[in-house]
Amino acid sequence: MVKEIRSENQQTSLARADGSSRPQSLVKHMTNEKVEKFGLTMPRWLFSVLTVVLGITASGLFVSTLALMTPIWSSKDFLNPDIGAAGKDPETTPLTVNLWENLPDYKLVQPMNILILGIGNVPNAMDGTADSFKGNSSTMLLVRLNPENKTIRVLSIPRDSMSLIPETGLSKISAANARKGSVAVMVVSKTLNNVRIDRYVRLSNSALRELVDQLGGVDMFISEPINYENPAKQLSVHLAKGWQTLNGEKADGFARYREPGLADLGRVQRQQMLLQALRDRLSSPTILPQIPQFIHAMRKYTDTNLKWEEMLAVVKFGLTQDPNNFQLMMLPGVTSRLSKDPDSYWLSFPEQLQMMNDYFGVSIIGTKPQQKTLNNQKISVQNAANNPKTTEKLVNYLHSKGFTKVTVIPDWPDAQHETRIIAQKANPEAAAELQKVLGLGTVEVSATGDLQSDLTIRLGKDATTFGRK
Repeated sequence: MVKEIRSENQQTSLARADGSSRPQSLVKHMTNEKVEKFGLTMPRWLFSVLTVVLGITASGLFVSTLALMTPIWSSKDFLNPDIGAAGKDPETTPLTVNLWENLPDYKLVQPMNILILGIGNVPNAMDGTADSFKGNSSTMLLVRLNPENKTIRVLSIPRDSMSLIPETGLSKISAANARKGSVAVMVVSKTLNNVRIDRYVRLSNSALRELVDQLGGVDMFISEPINYENPAKQLSVHLAKGWQTLNGEKADGFARYREPGLADLGRVQRQQMLLQALRDRLSSPTILPQIPQFIHAMRKYTDTNLKWEEMLAVVKFGLTQDPNNFQLMMLPGVTSRLSKDPDSYWLSFPEQLQMMNDYFGVSIIGTKPQQKTLNNQKISVQNAANNPKTTEKLVNYLHSKGFTKVTVIPDWPDAQHETRIIAQKANPEAAAELQKVLGLGTVEVSATGDLQSDLTIRLGKDATTFGRK
C-alpha cells in the first residue's frame, strides 16, 4: 500500500495502490479535535525531517536541515501514523511509533515548495508561544523538493531584499512576518514572480542553539577570526581562525554576525556553510539513532501547516536522495548605492526571472533556458592546495582552452585534497561542463564561492594533473 502526496495550489491528495482513497475528513476531524483540546491556533504536530527544513532561527540564526531527516512537531499536538487507519489513541501511543516502518508507505509524486522562516527575537515572548513567531524573519529559505528530477533546492532570500508589503509599502522583506505569517507567504510569493508556496515552517529564536547542542556541536572551518560585540542585539562573537567544534551559542554567533560592507551577503554565505556542516553531522551513523531525542528538544520551536502524510512523504524523499542533488542558491541582486540604507538589497530581475523559471517551477512567458556558453562564464580561481604554482598552471590551462574571463582571488586558508567547482549562481550544468574540461574535481551548487563570478574553482592538491589529459 503506497500513499502518494501531490502538492499543487496548496491541495494534497492521497491515493493507495489498490485505488481506494484515504478519508480526508477523518484526518481533518482529528486535527480540529486536537486544536480545541490544546488551544492551538493551527495544527502544529510535526514529524518533519532533518535535511531540508533544518531551519533557521532568529536574529539571523540559520538551521536549514531540519526537515528531511528528522521529525519535529509542536508541543503536545501529535498524530501517529496509524490515525485514520487503525485509529490508535495518540495520547497512549509511544512517541516513535514505528516511524521508519511507515516511511515506505508514503511517496512524494509532485514538486513541493516549502517556505522556511527563522523568526528573530521577540521581546517578552517565551519560546513556543504564539507571540514567539510574530517577529521579523531574520532568515528566509524557499525549499523545493522535486521528485521528477530527484533534487532538493534551497534558495536563500537575503533579509534586506526590498519588497512591497501591504499597508507598509516598499520595505525589507524580513518585516512581512511581523504583520502576519500569511502575509509573509504572500509577500514572498509575489516578490518571487508568484512562485507557488505549498507549505510553511516557522522556527522561533532558540532553535539553532538547541539543535547544535543536542547534536554535540558541529565542526566548522572559520576562514577569518571574528571578534564582535553588540550589546543592543545581545550578540557576542569571538571565534579564532581554523577548524573547531562550535556549540550552540558559538554557532548562533557565527550565523548572526554581519561584517561591515557586505550587507547580508556574507552572512548568507556563512549560513550556507553552516547548513552544509549540519547536513554532514546529521548524516552520521552515530547521530541517526538519537533522532527521537532531537524531536523532543525541537518540538516547541516550530510552527507549520505541513500535514502528517506530507511530512512522512518528505522524510522518505529526503532520506533517499543523493547528497549531490542537495543544492543551495541565493536570490540574485545587488546592494543599493543610492538608498539611504546601504544594507538594502535590490533584486536583479532578469537573473531572478531566470532562476525562478529554471529551478522553482515558475512558468514565465518568453523566458528560455540560459544560453550563456561556457567560455563566456566568469570564473574565479582560488588556491586551496598550498602550492602557488598550481594557480598559475590552471589559469594558463584555461586560457589555452579559450576562457577569457578568469580572475584569481585570495587563497582559501584550509588545504583541500580535492578540487571543488562551485556554481554560486545556480548553474550546475555549466559547472559540470567545466569539470569535464578540467578532468577532475567535484561540482557543488551553493553561494559559498566568489559572488562576483559565475563559477569558482577552489583548487585542491589533485590539481597537479591539469593539462595531462
